[in-house]
Amino acid sequence: MTTQPQGKTPATVQQSGASSQQNANTTATSRGTTTVADGVVAKVAGIAAQDIPGVYALGGGAARALGSLREAVGQKDLTQGVSVEVGQTQVAVDVTIVVEYPHPLQKVANDVRDAIYAAVEDVVGMEVTEVNVSITDIHISDDETDDKHADTNRVDNRVDNKNADDAGETRPREARVS
Repeated sequence: MTTQPQGKTPATVQQSGASSQQNANTTATSRGTTTVADGVVAKVAGIAAQDIPGVYALGGGAARALGSLREAVGQKDLTQGVSVEVGQTQVAVDVTIVVEYPHPLQKVANDVRDAIYAAVEDVVGMEVTEVNVSITDIHISDDETDDKHADTNRVDNRVDNKNADDAGETRPREARVS
């Protein structure tokens, strides 16, 4: 009795090809089919969330760090911080955001939720069952941060008489890094 090799049959090839589309949503009509990949739904949700006033960034700390590297080489990940579960006709979305201070957190979260509902239903044409918003950080504007650095630099650049050179002239004190 001979055994055949455990290669891929046409049925298994077709199944693995379908799973490589990342759970795409397919709609069939009399004129053909339309397939929308999960990544497209996530991108639509990400774009909608970024357009809300008070949203500084999408994603947690690690995702934002990776996103900064991507932006440095000229690419931007619009799905960063967005996770979707796509069914046949419904979508559930989880989004992680960083809110700019002093925007009210609940208002920003509700606005993000409303924008994602509207965008996915209008652009993708699927019903949104839920949008879960996680706020992982608050961003404080650069103006305040720059003021703090300016105060530090002013103190570190003062003239210190103990730092006189051999001719007796004073030189600026060196900044110390701790």
